[in-house]
Amino acid sequence: MPEIILIQISGEDKPGLTSALTGVLAGYGIDILDIGQSVIHSQLVLGILIRIPLEAESAPVLKDIMFKGYELGVNVKFKPIESDKYMDWVDAQGKPRHIATLVGHKLTGAHISRISEIIADNGLNIDMIHRLSGRIPMNGEPAPRHACVEFSIRGVPQDLDRMRSNFLEMAAEDQVDIALQEDNVFRRNRRLVAFDMDSTLIQAEVIDELAKAAGSGEIVSRITESAMRGEIDFKESLRQRLATLKGLDESVMEDIARKLPITEGAERLISNLKKFGYKTAIISGGFTYFGEKLQEKLGVDYVYANRLEIKDGKLTGGVIGDIVDGAKKAELLRKIAEKEKISLQQSIAVGDGANDLPMLSIAGLGIAFHAKPKVKQDARQSISHFGLDSILYLIGLRDRDTD
Repeated sequence: MPEIILIQISGEDKPGLTSALTGVLAGYGIDILDIGQSVIHSQLVLGILIRIPLEAESAPVLKDIMFKGYELGVNVKFKPIESDKYMDWVDAQGKPRHIATLVGHKLTGAHISRISEIIADNGLNIDMIHRLSGRIPMNGEPAPRHACVEFSIRGVPQDLDRMRSNFLEMAAEDQVDIALQEDNVFRRNRRLVAFDMDSTLIQAEVIDELAKAAGSGEIVSRITESAMRGEIDFKESLRQRLATLKGLDESVMEDIARKLPITEGAERLISNLKKFGYKTAIISGGFTYFGEKLQEKLGVDYVYANRLEIKDGKLTGGVIGDIVDGAKKAELLRKIAEKEKISLQQSIAVGDGANDLPMLSIAGLGIAFHAKPKVKQDARQSISHFGLDSILYLIGLRDRDTD
C-alpha cells in the first residue's frame, strides 16, 4: 500500500501560506486524501493527509515541505498513518453525524469541559468546533449578547435519551441552552418556521388579558395554567375560559393588542428569516385578531388561530369554526408545508405549551421555548435562557451573517 503521511502545520497565518505548501506537493504529483484548516487569533492549524505513490520516495517530499515551512516561519510535523488505521478512518465516513449547539451569556472552560464529557460518555467523537457568535472586544465596546459554539459530532450515541437528559440538566444548572440535531441535508435546508403566539411570540396569554378586562382573571388564569401543563383537554379548557368572556365589549381587544409585549429577539429573528427566504407562520390556540396584528407588525406569512364570535359588538363566549388545539396545530403545519412544497423535515416549530407538542414532534426541528418542564422533557430541543433570535444559531447562522 502507498505510504500515507499526515502533515501538521502550525504557526502565524499569512496570505499565500497554504498555496506555498501545497505547491511543494504539486511539484511531486502528490495526492491529497484530506485537508483541514482553522485559524484562531491569527494562529493557523493546518492538517494535510497525503499519499506517497509506491514508485516514489517520501524523504525528498518531506524535506522540501520542512524547508518551505522554515521559510514561512511555521512549525511542521509528520505522522505516518498505518494502513489499518487509515481504513478505519475511511469506514467511519458513513457513520451518523450530529450538531450540538451551545449558547451562553459567555462560555467558560467549565462549559466546554462538561459538554465534551457528555459527548465522550456517549461514545461520540468531536470532529470540529466552530464559534458562531461575534468576537469579544477588550476595549470597552459592547460584547455580543450571546456566546455560541457549534460542535460537529460523529458516531451513534449509546443512549440518546440519556444524552439529551444530561444536556437539559447541564442547561438548567449552568444557565445555558444546548441543542442536539442530526446533521443531515434537511438540517442545512430549513425553509419554514411556525410559531405559537401566546408566551412564545408575545410575553402574555391573551385570554388572560381578556379575562382581566371581563373580571374573570383569576378563574381563567388557573384554567390556562392547568391546560399548559397538559392536565386538562385544551378544547374543554378553552370553552370554559371563553364562557367567562361573554358580554365583553370588542373594543377591549384593540387596547390589549396595542399593549402586548413582543418577546425578546422575535423581531430580529423574523427579519433575518425573511432576509434568507424563510416562510413564517403563527399557528396558535389564541385568537386571529391578535395574530393578524402581529402578522402586520412582523411580516409573518401565515396566521392560523381561533376566531372569536362577536355579535352586536360583544363577545359571545364562543368561537367560529373548529378550535385550534394540539392536533389541529400539527395538521396546519402539514398544510403549510404542502402548500409551500417543502418537506416537514425542512420545518421548524416553536412553542411553550403541551398543546404545541404535536407540531413540535412532526417538525424537522421542534423547539420548546421557555416552556414548562413536561414540554421541555418531551420536545427534542429547548431554549430556556435566551431570546427567540438564538434560534438563528440552531440553523447554523453566524452573527456576521445576520442583522
